Amino acid sequence: MPSGAVGPTPTKHTSSTSTSSTSALGQKNLKNSTDAQQILQSVWQNYLDKTPQRTKLLDVFLGFLVVVAGLQFVYCVIVGNYPFNAFLSGFSATVGQFVLTCSLRMQTNPENKTEFESISNERAFADFVFGSLLLHFFCVNFIN
Repeated sequence: MPSGAVGPTPTKHTSSTSTSSTSALGQKNLKNSTDAQQILQSVWQNYLDKTPQRTKLLDVFLGFLVVVAGLQFVYCVIVGNYPFNAFLSGFSATVGQFVLTCSLRMQTNPENKTEFESISNERAFADFVFGSLLLHFFCVNFIN
């Protein structure tokens, strides 16, 4: 082509979305959300049916500890942390108790009996109580 000549203009290709593909995508998302909801319901029902009452009680206590830690943190952010030792002590006590309770839950769960054969439920609870007393002793002393 000569330098002054103009070549053919490129043709534009436009793609149009059809309503059928959009509705198919909407149906797929609806199906995925329904599948997710069914999965969650199945997991919840399995938890209710197969989890022993003691383990459920520990799970409720773990949830309580999470709520308390969250409230302490929100209070610290909103009001302030003037006695910082008190905040650290309270928050550490909550997190430490959460860890100790998770340990107790693992040791007393019937599905984990093969891993903790040498530890009876009573021994696990005694260790939990001793660890809790030790944790709270240090937290109370840290407050001043």
